Amino acid sequence: MRTRSSHRRTPHTAHRRAAAVALAGVAALIATAVQSGSATAAPERTPTAASDAKPGSESVRLTPAQRAALIREADAAKAQTAKDLGLGAKEKLVVRDVLKDRDGTVHVRYERTYDGLPVLGGDLVVQGDTAGEAASVVKATRAAVKPATTTATVPAAKAEQQALSAAKAEKAESPDVDRAPRKVIWAADGTPVVAYETVVGGLQHDGTPQELHVVTDATTGEKLYEWQAVHNGTGHTVYSGTVDLTTTQSGSTYNLTDGARGGHKTYNLNRGTSGTGTLFSGSDDVWGNGTPSNLESAAADAHYGAALTWDYYKNVHGRSGIRGDGVGAYSRVHYGNNYVNAFWSDSCFCMTYGDGSGNANPLTSIDVAAHEMTHGLTSNTAGLVYSGESGGLNEATSDIFGATVEFYANNSSDVGDYLIGEEIDINGDGTPLRYMDKPSKDGASKDYWYSGIGSVDVHYSSGPANHFFYLLSEGSGTKTINGVTYNSATSDGLPVTGIGRAKAEKIWFRALTTKFTSTTNYAGARTGTLAAAGELYGTTSAEYKAVQDAWAGVSVGSRPGDGGGGGTSFENTADVSIPDYGSAVTSPVTVTGRSGNAPSNLQVAVDIVHTYSGDLIVDLVAPDGTVYNLRNRTGGSADNINQTFTVNASAETANGTWQLRVQDRARYDTGYINSWKLTFP
Repeated sequence: MRTRSSHRRTPHTAHRRAAAVALAGVAALIATAVQSGSATAAPERTPTAASDAKPGSESVRLTPAQRAALIREADAAKAQTAKDLGLGAKEKLVVRDVLKDRDGTVHVRYERTYDGLPVLGGDLVVQGDTAGEAASVVKATRAAVKPATTTATVPAAKAEQQALSAAKAEKAESPDVDRAPRKVIWAADGTPVVAYETVVGGLQHDGTPQELHVVTDATTGEKLYEWQAVHNGTGHTVYSGTVDLTTTQSGSTYNLTDGARGGHKTYNLNRGTSGTGTLFSGSDDVWGNGTPSNLESAAADAHYGAALTWDYYKNVHGRSGIRGDGVGAYSRVHYGNNYVNAFWSDSCFCMTYGDGSGNANPLTSIDVAAHEMTHGLTSNTAGLVYSGESGGLNEATSDIFGATVEFYANNSSDVGDYLIGEEIDINGDGTPLRYMDKPSKDGASKDYWYSGIGSVDVHYSSGPANHFFYLLSEGSGTKTINGVTYNSATSDGLPVTGIGRAKAEKIWFRALTTKFTSTTNYAGARTGTLAAAGELYGTTSAEYKAVQDAWAGVSVGSRPGDGGGGGTSFENTADVSIPDYGSAVTSPVTVTGRSGNAPSNLQVAVDIVHTYSGDLIVDLVAPDGTVYNLRNRTGGSADNINQTFTVNASAETANGTWQLRVQDRARYDTGYINSWKLTFP
C-alpha cells in the first residue's frame, strides 16, 4: 500500500518523455524508492456537449455469462470498429474489458496490435449503443501507429543484458530474465517505434518479488523506459474483531475457500517467499484468536478483507470480481520474515501480506486488503502505468477505494475513516500511513499538484488525487467523522462543498472504468471525472461544479467563474493538436450577449497538455486581431500548462470571436490544446 515498487524512466532524447503502459504488475503498499520520470499524456477524447445528466448512465451488474456475451459481440465487431476509428490496415484490436450502462450504452476497452506485435500505449475505450460501436473514444496515445519499420536491428541479447543491468542498478537480489525479450511497438510516447520488452524476475532490494519491465529501442539499442510491475500494496481477526467468514467443508475438514465469491482462497506462506503455500484448513470452522502470534488470525483478516472488497464492488458498482468475470483472486499471508509490506501481483492474480516488523503487525487490515485488491481492478480496467502522474493516480485509486471499502464494512473495530493504514502501525507510533484530508501530514506526500510531481514516488504523488477525493466527498474546513477530526485546506484558499462519499465514489469508479487509460495524468483525470460527473448528474449540476472546485482546490484546473464569484464563461473543449516545431494553431471562442467592452480583469483559463511546455508561446487574440501574450517561451522541462491568466482587455469589444493561439518553438515534443475558457467577472 505504501509502496508498490520503484519505477525509473529514461528519456529517449532530451525532449522525449515516456508514458508507459502497465501490462502486468505488482503494486506494494509502502514506498521504497523515488521515481525520476513523469507520465504526462492525457487521453484523447471525443467531447460531449450535453448539460443534463444522462439517464441510466450508471453501469449495471453483469453476470459472468452476460459479460462473456458482450465480449464475444465486441470481438466479432472489432474489425469494423478498427475501421470506424480510422486505424491502419496493420492495426488490430484485442478486447480487454466491457461495461454496460443502464440505458444500454456499452463501453469496450481494447488493446492494440500492429502487424501482429503488441502496441504498448495503444489502449483505448470506445463507447456506443452496441458492443464495438465507436460513438466516442478515449485513447492512451494520440499518435498514429505507423512505425518506420518492424525489423529489429539490435540483437535481443543486448536488450536482455540491458534489463539485467537495470535490475542490478536497483540492487535487486538474484535477478534473472523471467521473460525473454519480446518484440513490441512502443507507442506510449512520441512516434511509435519497434522495441523489445524484457521482464526481469528475482527480488527487489526489500524482498518484494520483482517484475521489472525494460523497454529497449530495437533499432538503436537505447533504453526507452523501465517500470516495476509488482504493486507493493467465525474468524478472530487481528484488526476487525470477531467476524463471519465464508469457508468450505470437505468431509470433516474446513478450509478458507470462499465459494460465494469466485472461489477466493487464503494460503499460508509460513515465512516463505515463493509458491502458493498451504491452504488454511482445520477440523473446526473457527480461525485464529485475535493475536498475531496465531497464524490463523492474519488469515482471517485477509479472508474477511477480500470478501468485503468483493461485496463492495459487486453491490456498489455492479462489478463481479476484479476482472468482472466472477473469478476470485487468492490471498497469501505470512510472506517472508519481518516483511513490512503488502502487494498485488498480476502474474499470480493474488494479494500477498507480510507480518511487519518483528512479525507482530501483519499488514492485513481492511483498507490494506481493499487497497491491494484494487490494484488488480485498476490493472484490469484503466491499466494506469505505475510511474509518474499515472502511477500516482493508480496508487490514489487504491487508497480511495481502500477508504470506501472500510466505510462500507461498517465494522466497529475498524471504523471508516480517511486515514490509510491506521491499524497496522507501520510507523511504530500509532500514526497512519497516509492522510487523505491533508496528505503532507505523513511528511512526504503532496497536498497539491505542481508541474514536477511526476518525478515523486507514486505513493506520495498520489496525494493530490487523495486530497481531491476527500474534498469532493466531505468538503473543506474542519469536521469530525466517526470520531476522527479532519481539517482540509485548499490551494486557492476558497471553500469546497462536498457532495458526499456515495456520489464521489461513483464518479471516480466511472472515470476509472470508462474514461482513464494507461497514460492518464492529472489533467486527464480532471477531464475524465468531469465527464463521469456530467453523465451521472449533468454538467449544470452541483456535483459537476463540485468536481471542478475540488480539482481547483488541489491546483488542477480552475473553478467556474475563476473562483465561484459569479461571472459568465465561454469555453471551447475541442482538442486541437499542436504540431511539433510547426505553425501556430488556434482555438476559437465566440462571445455573445455582452454589452460594451471586455473587462480589465478578463480571466483566461488555459488547459494545454504538452511535454516540455516551456517551448510554447501562448497568446490571446482579440476579435480585432490585437494580441495579448499570456506566456512566452519560459524554458525548463515542466509538462503541461494548466493556469488562469488575467488580461486587461478593456480596450476590446467584448462580443466577437476570441482565439487562443499556441505555437511550439522546439523539436521532439508533442501535445494539444485540451480546453480553454474566457470568464467575464
